[in-house]
Amino acid sequence: MPKFSETSKQRLATCHNDLQTLFNQVINHFDCTILCGHRGEADQNEYYASGRSKVKWPNGKHNKTPSLAVDVAPYPIDWADRERMHMFAGFVMGMAQALHDDGLMTHRVRWGGDWDMDTEVNDNGFDDLVHFELVT
Repeated sequence: MPKFSETSKQRLATCHNDLQTLFNQVINHFDCTILCGHRGEADQNEYYASGRSKVKWPNGKHNKTPSLAVDVAPYPIDWADRERMHMFAGFVMGMAQALHDDGLMTHRVRWGGDWDMDTEVNDNGFDDLVHFELVT
C-alpha cells in the first residue's frame, strides 16, 4: 500500500483539515506526492512572475494559514502524462465528493483543470493539473 514520505506529510500538515482528510484517504488507494501546501510570500510571487499562478501574495489559497489549497501529483511524477493526471484528479474529486457527502469534509473541492466546476476540462485556459483547493 502506498504511503506518504515525511516531506509529503510535513507539506500536507500545513493544509486545512479537509485537505488532510481527503489526501490521507487518497494515499490509501493511489500513490501520490504532496508538492506544496502553504506557500510563503517569496514563493507565491515567484509562481506569479513565472505564470504558474494567477495571483500575487497574499491572495492565493496557498497563502492562507492553514492552506486552503494543495498541489498533489500522482507518483512517480511524469509531467508529460496528462491522461494520468486527469485520471488521478477524477479519483481525488470522487473521493472528495464521497467524504463531503458522508459529513467527513465540510468543504467541496475544486480542481485546477476545471476551475468553473462544469466538468469540462481545461476550459478557461489556465491549466494547473496538480492543484486542488477548498471551495469557500
